[in-house]
Amino acid sequence: MSYLAPTEFVTKMVDAGESKILMSTKDTLIRGFMAGATLALAAAFAITVNVQTGQPLIGALLFPVGFIMLYLLGFDLLTGVFVLAPLAVWDKRPGCSWNGVLRNWGLVFTGNFAGALVVAFLMAVYFTNGFSTPPSEVGQKLAGIGVSRTIGYAEFGAAGWLTIFVRGMLCNWMVSTGVVGAMISTQVSGKVIAMWMPIMLFFYMVFEHSVVNMFLFPTALMMGGDFSFSDYLWWNEVPTVLGNLVGGLTFTGLTLYSTHIRTSPQRRPQPKMKLAA
Repeated sequence: MSYLAPTEFVTKMVDAGESKILMSTKDTLIRGFMAGATLALAAAFAITVNVQTGQPLIGALLFPVGFIMLYLLGFDLLTGVFVLAPLAVWDKRPGCSWNGVLRNWGLVFTGNFAGALVVAFLMAVYFTNGFSTPPSEVGQKLAGIGVSRTIGYAEFGAAGWLTIFVRGMLCNWMVSTGVVGAMISTQVSGKVIAMWMPIMLFFYMVFEHSVVNMFLFPTALMMGGDFSFSDYLWWNEVPTVLGNLVGGLTFTGLTLYSTHIRTSPQRRPQPKMKLAA
């Protein structure tokens, strides 16, 4: 499948980070919007499959379709740019600065949220026949998810907040590995295989993905979920975003960059000491 060596695909990661920082505002927002919308639709699809089959594994097997589509089309997720953009600064690429990184993150966040929110509204219309009937079974499931993953965490106070943060870390370890997987091969089949596995794992393990949650919780509120928008922000989105940032950089970005680009000198073999006669 035309596999690239680590030094080659990590260099591509740095190149991608540079292009994200230098991208125009218009292009960044459009790519962020479409990424959020595509991932939201994939989440709605996977949850529908879960409800209709009663088998969460089937939904997890199918959810990566949305992630693969958006990356093959060149769209940008917040979880991906969390990892890629800083690499260009650490590599001292011309024109790349921390201000540029923060600008990119802010624009992608805005685009992702807008795209996810549009799909949330469209799916709410779909689940309620234009808000004229009670939510469908899938809509009711979404409302329950919203409650369990906000108020459900709030019951445990700081321990609940820490739990979301850790689930966010684990999520972007896998998701950013999927982003890297898109660069491991030069053929579509190779990219798909490399992206599929970590994305399936994150979804089945119910880790916390900030962009997926931008769809889940607004939809849950529209479906009558018994929690507030502030509950969603404090008891899910904020710790999830922070966890995604730390997990992606720690387990994927920094590790790959430090060992395949900023490699340390190899140890030299020590001469053997001759024993005295």
